[in-house]
Amino acid sequence: MKDIQNLEDIKLMVNTFYDKVRVDTLIGPIFNGVIQDKWPVHLEKMYGFWQTVLLDVHSYSGSPFPPHAKMPLEKIHFERWMKLFEETVDSLFEGNIATEAKWRAGKMAEMFNYKIEYFRASGQKPLI
Repeated sequence: MKDIQNLEDIKLMVNTFYDKVRVDTLIGPIFNGVIQDKWPVHLEKMYGFWQTVLLDVHSYSGSPFPPHAKMPLEKIHFERWMKLFEETVDSLFEGNIATEAKWRAGKMAEMFNYKIEYFRASGQKPLI
């Protein structure tokens, strides 16, 4: 196996991952309910996000947290998301960038979960 090297690798990773997410019994209904028929738009955003994060090609602008802020997500959902993400990366790639993808995804899941729990506990609305 090779490492993540280019946009085609990013697309393979993202498409394979979200194919799993869409049919997952725990998180699939949440993502499908929010995204509905806009999967192509979402996938394009994810290609840009991961290309920016992993390959230093600045093709994404925006803030990834706000779309998730009001979703009915809890720690168990982020754990499943990470399991599927790590399985996807490990099945397709190996190397420093693949390892970084998993690390960054883990930190993002941790931060999103923390922020969602914070806003729920405080009764405040996230700035979106």
